[in-house]
Amino acid sequence: MAALTLALDAMGGDNGPSIVIEALARALEQFPQHHFIVVGDDAELAELLAAKKLSNHPRVTVKHASQTVEMTDKPGYSLRAKPDSSMRVALDLVANDEAAACVSAGNTGALMTKAYFALKTLPGVLRPALMSAIPQASGKSAFVLDLGANPVCDSDTLFQFGVMGAVAAREVLGIERPRIALLNMGEEDIKGNDVVKSTAQLFQQSQLLNYIGFIEGDDLFADKADVIVCDGFVGNIALKSCEGLADLLLSNIRSNINAHWLTRWFVKLFYHRLQRSWDWLKPDHYNGASLIGLRGVVIKSHGDANTDAFFSAIQQAVEETQQDLPARIRDRVESVLLEQD
Repeated sequence: MAALTLALDAMGGDNGPSIVIEALARALEQFPQHHFIVVGDDAELAELLAAKKLSNHPRVTVKHASQTVEMTDKPGYSLRAKPDSSMRVALDLVANDEAAACVSAGNTGALMTKAYFALKTLPGVLRPALMSAIPQASGKSAFVLDLGANPVCDSDTLFQFGVMGAVAAREVLGIERPRIALLNMGEEDIKGNDVVKSTAQLFQQSQLLNYIGFIEGDDLFADKADVIVCDGFVGNIALKSCEGLADLLLSNIRSNINAHWLTRWFVKLFYHRLQRSWDWLKPDHYNGASLIGLRGVVIKSHGDANTDAFFSAIQQAVEETQQDLPARIRDRVESVLLEQD
C-alpha cells in the first residue's frame, strides 16, 4: 500500500480541533505508512498535540492557518473574506499536490464553494455532488447523491450524478454493474417533474449504465438500487427526515424506561440493538460524505462529528484515494459523453 498524505481541516465543525486530533491519533495507528498535515491555529494545535504526545511525530505536520470558516458563514463570504482559512489551506494542499485528499467537518456550503474554486471539476463534469452511503435491508450499502450541494439541477447534471455514483459504487462498494435509480414521487413513468422525466430519458438512452427506473422515498433502504439520484434539495430533506425519525424512535423508547415492568424488560433486552439499527439510519454522522466530480478527493464529515465519525471520514478519504476515484470518474464521464455524441 503506497504512502499517502492527507490534509485535515482541524478548525471546521461544531466540536473544534480536539476531536480532529483524537481521530488523528487513531489514524496514525490504523495507517502506519500515511502522513497527515493538520491545518489550523498552530498554537491551539500544539497544545492538543502535546496532550496526545504527538508533538514530534514524524508523520504529523502542522500547517498554520490564521482564519476559520464558521458554520454560519455564507459560502460567498467565506470565499472572499477568508482566503487563509483552515478549510481553504487544506484544499490548496490537495490542489498543489502536497496532499492526496482533504477531510473537513466544516460548513458544507463553504466547503463546496472553496473546493470548486480550488480544485475545479473533472473534464466534462458540470457540477460536483455530495454523496454518502446509506444502509440497505440486505446489509449492503447504496450511494445517494446529491445530498445538499446542488439544490437545483437540470437533467444533464442529474444524469452525470448517476454516472459518477455508478463509478463510486463499482470501485468503493465492489458492485460490478450498479443499479441506478431516480428518486421520485412515484414509480410510474408519468410521475415527477419535467427535470426528472428528462433525466430518465437520458438514462434510458445510455447502453453503458444499468438504469432501473424510479424509486420512491420508502424504497431508500429496500435494496432496490445501488445508486440513488436526486437533486440536493430533495436529497438533503430525505436524509434529514430519516435522521429525525431515528431520533424520535429512540426518544420514545427512552421515555418508556420507567413504564410497566414488561416494557422495561423489553427496553433492556432490545434497546442497544435498536439503537445500533437507528444509528444506521444516520449515515452522515458515521460516514463521510464525498464531494465527487472534483480533481481531488474531498470528504465532508458531519458538522457535529465526534471522534468516531471524523475517523470514519479519514478512512473513507484513504479508500477513495487508493482507488484513484477522481481518475476513474473522469474516464467514465468521457466514455458516456462520447456515447451521447
